[in-house]
Amino acid sequence: MNIEQFESALKDQGIELTGTQLEQFDLYYHTLVEWNEKINLTAITEKEDVYLKHFYDSITAAFYFDFTKPFHLCDVGAGAGFPSIPLKIIFPDMKLTIVDSLNKRIMFLNHLASVLKLDNVQFVHDRAETFGVNPTYREKFDVVTARAVARMSVLSELCLPLARVGGHFLAMKAASADEELTTAQKAISTLGGKVENKVTFTLPFEESDRSIIIIKKEKQTPKKYPRKPGTPGKSPIE
Repeated sequence: MNIEQFESALKDQGIELTGTQLEQFDLYYHTLVEWNEKINLTAITEKEDVYLKHFYDSITAAFYFDFTKPFHLCDVGAGAGFPSIPLKIIFPDMKLTIVDSLNKRIMFLNHLASVLKLDNVQFVHDRAETFGVNPTYREKFDVVTARAVARMSVLSELCLPLARVGGHFLAMKAASADEELTTAQKAISTLGGKVENKVTFTLPFEESDRSIIIIKKEKQTPKKYPRKPGTPGKSPIE
């Protein structure tokens, strides 16, 4: 996906990029590739692949969920900033917090935010499990996102404790979403969530399947969740 195709595909979805936003994506790409030589951020470095598989893929969340109203978003395990930084570029009024367990990635994100001149952003070096029991962050976010971090039963325990009651958790998944969702039903309900919608679509050019699972937080998460670091992955709620 070249830049013209990127711009055109977003326009088809009602998102018209400004010159400033196009420049920000260009800076994002070059900063990502430059830092990737020092620390492992992504295996995808070809420009057309980054624009499709990272930038465009991240923004697809906004095709199925309303990002136009200002809110506070938490992105769990965002790595090099996906999906939240591309969404922040498109929707600059959004307040953003990213939590990631690797400090080198947090250093990259701080540098990136400076290069892109992003405001209302916060990057926290922490495990999602300990972040989720911290009263500063627990049940404080309007929207929580995660992309390709863990299977749904595990991901729900990392993300739902962060969403406020009435807020949403958006899980961005590849092809195995149906099977994962079936297994995760108990975890989602135990943690206070209810599946509001699941959309499946095809990423253009590559023709690969993607799914976005939208979960509404209907009640408070029991205090014992999330459990200690590593526990959700070893023994998920199933």
